[in-house]
Amino acid sequence: MTIKSYIRTIPHYPHHGILFRDITTLLKDPIGLRTTIHEMAHRYDMMNIDKVAGIESRGFIIGAPVAYYLGKGFVPIRKQNKLPAETIGRDYQLEYGSDRIEIHVDAIQPGERVLLIDDLIATGGTAEAAAGLIQDMGGVLVECCFVIDLPDVGGRARLENLGHKVFALCEFEGG
Repeated sequence: MTIKSYIRTIPHYPHHGILFRDITTLLKDPIGLRTTIHEMAHRYDMMNIDKVAGIESRGFIIGAPVAYYLGKGFVPIRKQNKLPAETIGRDYQLEYGSDRIEIHVDAIQPGERVLLIDDLIATGGTAEAAAGLIQDMGGVLVECCFVIDLPDVGGRARLENLGHKVFALCEFEGG
């Protein structure tokens, strides 16, 4: 089976006309989860990476075991007011309004090479903000890695236009 075959599509969630790509079916399957982590970690095994950063919340589920496999530290990038120590943050636009993500000020040292992980790249707003936080701290963004890319929504192109490398295990056309 392929990674894509483990992912369930739920029509009209969370809004009418949306095809929601649900990775919980991948996560609950031991072979699907193991294959996902192994494929991601194997890609970066020989790259010079200092830390893995994951975007709340599904980026934590995938990013932490990848960091463990690589023998690297894990850095959570969280929604506003969720981290207990001093943070820096970035605002980003949502379909209706805006949101903010934050990172601890001591999470990444200047020059550290960071891999950014999340479950899905759609519009790219959250990933762009997370990449910006890593760079604000002086980190070097090695690549943005996702389980799923929705190429028709444009997030991958958005990140690549900013000079970021992007990798996804699978794609779903049509958003």
